[in-house]
Amino acid sequence: MTALIVDQEFWSLFPDAQIFAIELRNIDNHIPTDQTEYQLLLSQAEEQAKSFLTAPDFKNNSVIAEWRTVMTKFKKKKGARASIEALLKRVDQGHTFTPINPLVDIYNSISLTYGVPCGGEDLDTLTGTMHLGLAQGNEAFYPIGSDKNDPPRPQEVIYYDTSGAVCRSLNWRDGERTMLTERTKNAILIIEGITDQQKARAQNAINALQSEIFDRLKVKGTIKRFSRN
Repeated sequence: MTALIVDQEFWSLFPDAQIFAIELRNIDNHIPTDQTEYQLLLSQAEEQAKSFLTAPDFKNNSVIAEWRTVMTKFKKKKGARASIEALLKRVDQGHTFTPINPLVDIYNSISLTYGVPCGGEDLDTLTGTMHLGLAQGNEAFYPIGSDKNDPPRPQEVIYYDTSGAVCRSLNWRDGERTMLTERTKNAILIIEGITDQQKARAQNAINALQSEIFDRLKVKGTIKRFSRN
């Protein structure tokens, strides 16, 4: 049984998109006592990310401009941006990244290195199969770090299950309920590509993500690619 279904409504909005996912089973995601390895991984990725920041004005960098255009195609909360924009903004402002937990550190490093949005969910906290589609607007959603319900806008692009929204505006904001933690044993990691440039980066990124996870966690994840055809 697949962990993700992409709804027809999504393909109607983005017919040429490709969604890449890795399903992982029996992971040990505990935070190591010595996090030097993951700090080095993130620091190296920060340096790689600077290659995407060549324009004098942050919003004119191609990765940023591409995703801002994509995000205009559906209803969303004011200020919602692709997750890669948030990461690149931190690099642009001189902020550094510190380890969170192995899976999050690995996918953040891939996001920074390849200029792609990447997110992950704990499969054991999902109710039913997760979908990527359009919101009705009444789905329960509690963002990470918040105890206040913040439902998506009607027709907003979201990941959702039978309990509510999982992640809003593609990869903009993740929910507390399904976030990856030290206790995560089974997970799905997702990278999205809408434009040709995004899809090319996403293909390279998903392969690198699979390799990094195997090298560091010794788990061989299964890559799945979703497209309209």
